[in-house]
This record gives sequence, C-alpha cells and structure tokens, in this order.
Amino acid sequence: HTVQVNVAPGNTIEVTGRRYELQQFHFHRPSEERINGRQFELSLHLVHKDPEGRVAVVAVVLDRGAAQPVVQQVWNSLPLEKHETVPGLDALDLNALLPQDKRYYTYMGSLTTPPCSEGVLWMVMQQPVPVSPAQIGIFARLYPNNARPVQQAAGRLIKQSQ
Repeated sequence: HTVQVNVAPGNTIEVTGRRYELQQFHFHRPSEERINGRQFELSLHLVHKDPEGRVAVVAVVLDRGAAQPVVQQVWNSLPLEKHETVPGLDALDLNALLPQDKRYYTYMGSLTTPPCSEGVLWMVMQQPVPVSPAQIGIFARLYPNNARPVQQAAGRLIKQSQ
C-alpha cells in the first residue's frame, strides 16, 4: 500500500519519559494530516514502538519545493516489483527528514492503516519539509491515492508544543 523503509535498531525518541524506537517510515499521498485546514502533497510517518508495544508516530507533511535528499535515496532504491524487498539502503540521515522548526501538534489517535488500532501517540510536525515535483511525481505514479480520509477530532484533545 506504500513505500516503506524498515530501519535498523538505534534510532529513538523520548516522549514524556518514555523511550520509543523507530521501526520504519512510510509515505502517504495526499497527506493524511491537515495543518490549518491545508492538505499537502505527501506525508511521511516515522513509526516508533516502546518496549511494551505502544506506538508513537512522528508525521511530517511534505510540500512542493526543493528536492529532499533522503527521499531521493529511497526513490533511487525502489524495487522493480511491488512487495519486493530491497536490502541495505546506504546510511540515511533521518534527521534530514525533519523540518528545522521542531514544533508539533500532538494527540492520541489511531493507526491510519488496518486495523486502525487506537492508542497511538501522534506528533505532527507543524512545518512542512520540501520535496521536488519530480519526487512527488514518482510516488504519485506508484500510489496516486493511498491516504486515509481525514478523520473528525471526535473529542480528542490536540495540543501544540512550544
């Protein structure tokens, strides 16, 4: 359903005293998140788990602009067939996938792919990261629309970091 990059252990985030390890990242088109009502070309989900299996996702919206080097590394390594795994991407600078401004929105939600399990801690970066029209086009040819429709807040508390 998407392009997914599984990562080796060693990339972690700490949120409210809980340590989560990055498992994989993947892409959606169009973005599954809206910021101030605006939907973006793509979104990137960095999926983390803690030792108890709790999930935290860092979402980054991707917008038209300059080419993004890590995205280009991923696109250059795409398999020729769907469901095929390509081992060993060169070392990726995962920090380059994040915007310079690290402020984010956070809420408890669900996974956006089946089984859409609840209890997921979401952190949606406020600032978009640029990707080139060509990079958007490559993904759009493979997955013209692989995004879950935007869901209602349904009483969820959405906080904003400082």
